[in-house]
Amino acid sequence: MLRTPRRLRAALLVAASATLVAAALPAAEPLGIGDPLFPYLGNPGYDVLGYDVALAYRGSNTEPLDAVTKIMATATGRLERINLDFTQGTVRKVEVNGRRADFTTSGEDLVVTPRHAVDEGGALRITITHTSDPNGRRGGWVRTSDGLVMAGQPDSAHRVFPCNDHPADKAMFTFRITTPAELTAVANGVRLAWFRTGGRTTWRYATAHPMATELAQVSIGASTVVHRKGPHGLQLRDVVPTTEAEALEPWLAKTPGQIAWMEGKVGRYPLETYGLLIAKADTGFELETQTLSLFERSLFTRTDLPQWYVESVMVHELSHQWFGDSVSPHRWSDLWLNEGHASWYEALYAEEHAQKSLENRMRDAYTKSDAWRAAGGPPAAPKKAAPGDQLGLFRPVVYGGSALVLYALRQEIGQQAFERVERAWVTENKDRTATTDDYTALASRLSGRDLSGFFRAWLYGERTPRMPGHPDWHSVAPPATGA
Repeated sequence: MLRTPRRLRAALLVAASATLVAAALPAAEPLGIGDPLFPYLGNPGYDVLGYDVALAYRGSNTEPLDAVTKIMATATGRLERINLDFTQGTVRKVEVNGRRADFTTSGEDLVVTPRHAVDEGGALRITITHTSDPNGRRGGWVRTSDGLVMAGQPDSAHRVFPCNDHPADKAMFTFRITTPAELTAVANGVRLAWFRTGGRTTWRYATAHPMATELAQVSIGASTVVHRKGPHGLQLRDVVPTTEAEALEPWLAKTPGQIAWMEGKVGRYPLETYGLLIAKADTGFELETQTLSLFERSLFTRTDLPQWYVESVMVHELSHQWFGDSVSPHRWSDLWLNEGHASWYEALYAEEHAQKSLENRMRDAYTKSDAWRAAGGPPAAPKKAAPGDQLGLFRPVVYGGSALVLYALRQEIGQQAFERVERAWVTENKDRTATTDDYTALASRLSGRDLSGFFRAWLYGERTPRMPGHPDWHSVAPPATGA
């Protein structure tokens, strides 16, 4: 009889025990935190504290990037399995707390089984070695003529790196991006370091404030980074195609004044830096990625767009740094707080700088509001987007229809009380997530009135309530079904 050494017997017993535990677990399945609009986004059981995302770009925006994502988290319950949102890449290896872990995929989840369960309150250090494929069709990476940029809203960050892809779980971020030496990489936050080795450059960036995954940004391309100062010495940096930096400068130079204008409305800029990322891509949208808003190049080069319109779009994305980025939605049905506010300050800027009447704009929105609600749901209870078309969530009721709610609130409680609410909202909730109920409670507290009935009608009603101060305004009802 061959005797097995004691250490080997112990190792075999541990391995057998782990196999039995794994075998006893139910089949892997995608999980979510129960968001009504995106039921499989986010995952229960842990709170992410930080991400460290390393990406290696080979020089072609059709080739997968090599990547290593490290996630630092705390278990909020006992975890025998850990679900992460991830798709559009190949996972090569997973480690949990320094030890190899089993993994599989289910739906758009990466399901990890650590060697030992993690107890509630325990530290989680998850390292995933994977690729990140830019060839998908549903967001995440956007290919430009000279590289890549990111567009993760609302549900596509997990098409770039494994994460807890819901704005309710904000975290700190570090990015390490390696590119051919002739290219430039920029990411959220501030640059900490860069170095060259053998014809390749590695760039390291980090955020100074927590960030939702949908706001992550990585830009790789033939770009120039233009630096300038904003109010109070705020460091600004814009990322533009090198060949067009001079032509775009008149637009870029407007940002310090726009920040000063926003600070006059709601208070100090809440983040560590800001800038425009102008991409050589036709996206059909602009996006408020944190500290570095994404713009398509054509917005600034088209000759059919008036200057006031372009400037108001710039202010729209800038205002998101307060409304949506610093203060993030706790659920996706709270999206009206992002887009309604951005649309509100966009319209206010156009009135003050280009004499475009806010009242006329709101009256036009009021006329269309019932039809918008019928098509997309009320502002705080939007209808789900069609499967495969998550950008369909961004309907007119989320923009003009939600700005109309803010106009009605100002009409109801007066301009001074309204401005107190706005400033308190971004101050009290800085770096946090917040809900519609939080906003309505704040407005009631600061106005000294119970506004629950007002908000219930304006945010959840199928029909648009009467506009305070404008009894002559009318909303055109949508046609009856079958008409």
